[in-house]
Amino acid sequence: MSLSSISSSSDEGEGEWLDMEPDEESVTVTSLFDAQTFPSAAAMLANCKEKHEFDLIAVIRRHQLDFHGAVKLVNFVRHTVKEQRSLPADIKPQDFEDDRFLHPVLENDALLFSLDEILESDEGDSDGGVAIDNGAMKALSARTKEIEAELEAVRNQFANYRLAVEQTLDRRWGDDTAPETSGMPSTKKNTHDYYFESYAEHDIHETMLKDKVRTDAYRDFIYGNKDLFKDKVVLDIGCGTGILSMFCAKAGAARVIAVDKSDIITKARENIFHNGLSDVITCLRGAIEDVTLPVDKVDVIVSEWMGYCLLYEAMLPSVLYARDKYLKSDGILAPSSATMWIAPLADPEYISDHITYWRDVYGFDMKAMQEGIYEDVRVQTMPQSSICGKPYPFRVLDLRTVKAEDLVFTASWRSELNRQVDRVDGYLLWFDNFFDVSPTDPVPDAETTPESWKPKHPGNVAFTTGPFGTETHWRQGLLLTSPDDVKESPSPSCQIEGDITFAVLQENVRALTISASWTLAGQEKKSQVWKLK
Repeated sequence: MSLSSISSSSDEGEGEWLDMEPDEESVTVTSLFDAQTFPSAAAMLANCKEKHEFDLIAVIRRHQLDFHGAVKLVNFVRHTVKEQRSLPADIKPQDFEDDRFLHPVLENDALLFSLDEILESDEGDSDGGVAIDNGAMKALSARTKEIEAELEAVRNQFANYRLAVEQTLDRRWGDDTAPETSGMPSTKKNTHDYYFESYAEHDIHETMLKDKVRTDAYRDFIYGNKDLFKDKVVLDIGCGTGILSMFCAKAGAARVIAVDKSDIITKARENIFHNGLSDVITCLRGAIEDVTLPVDKVDVIVSEWMGYCLLYEAMLPSVLYARDKYLKSDGILAPSSATMWIAPLADPEYISDHITYWRDVYGFDMKAMQEGIYEDVRVQTMPQSSICGKPYPFRVLDLRTVKAEDLVFTASWRSELNRQVDRVDGYLLWFDNFFDVSPTDPVPDAETTPESWKPKHPGNVAFTTGPFGTETHWRQGLLLTSPDDVKESPSPSCQIEGDITFAVLQENVRALTISASWTLAGQEKKSQVWKLK
């Protein structure tokens, strides 16, 4: 169509357009307290204030609620009225913090569609229609300025404090090269920051979810014991993507509280919402030591807290904190116990591929690349054939009774070689996990493996991360020992005795220092230290 024809058509129809009245969509707003309807949100709110003595705008203003907070408040009120309960005399944010209040109680609730307009109107009207005398306004303004000044002072004090702490740590760790910041806070992150940030990445959760040994164990325990979860309150610590929380909700839990400090909690909320479980699962962001649970006690604690060599990442103390503060005396912990194992290892092929390899790389000696090669714990999946002696269970953790201080320990161990080897190349560490439905039954004996366990209850579950089972994402911890000058190879049936120590790595509380000493029959005592960081 040409421009002239558009102009002509517009001129001819101008009179008709001017005579037309715009269509106005009628709005019907239902009262918060009964079935009465109103032509506008303002009329409905005025009626609530006059007839029911409830001022929605005042509550929104008092708690400085944003749009989502206002939505939760409206749905909380409607939900409470629907259940024929009385509203609290003084409604507080924690009354409606649950994400389930994001779901409309009333289908096509016109009040919710009007909230933006109400909030904007409230922002434009400083007193919200409530008369405030000039003296009160001046006093409020003065107090606001005082609070702002106090807040700024606190910020400055915190910045100076953080700077002092970081400079102290720099000196302690030998990092004196950091430039002076003239009183400005450093942007350096601590190990806790990096730890939680790492769990915001999707790859790590994909790896864990695809670990069928791990995920199936939790699923089988939860689904296989629905009587333990039905109508119960469950706490999921370090919930990640929310998978364990959703298992518990599907098993019939009345309420699940999912806690995680990482940004992954945002994805957990979305996953839970998309699976229609927001009315059961409440997501809280923060460390379990810092958040306030909406309940005093829980019936079950589930958590996938295990790290490499079991105790890497130091998440277990948080679970123990929650156990002591929130778990009922007859409550269930999943898992309920763990056993740590050590075994001597001889694998000449692995040593050739990863250690002596550097002495002849395309004809060049690159022994410089071997620096520190025996100082770190290697996380590897080792073949069963590499084990050259009887495994020994050096530590059993009963999660119902163990204390945080028990996680730094020294334990004795012993083994016996079961085949001829040229030398013992190192030691392999792994752990087994047990899920017991009984809070009072004794934990499995130290020598018990998941394969040999004969539990009293059919719903009990266990799995291993060792070389004799299916590979898991934990793999095993390999402690390679430095070569020695001993010429005589140890014989089969040779006895090995020693001790092993687990401690916190000084520069990273979530990492480990593992030290061991051992004696092979007829040889001098040896010792070595490894770091897992």
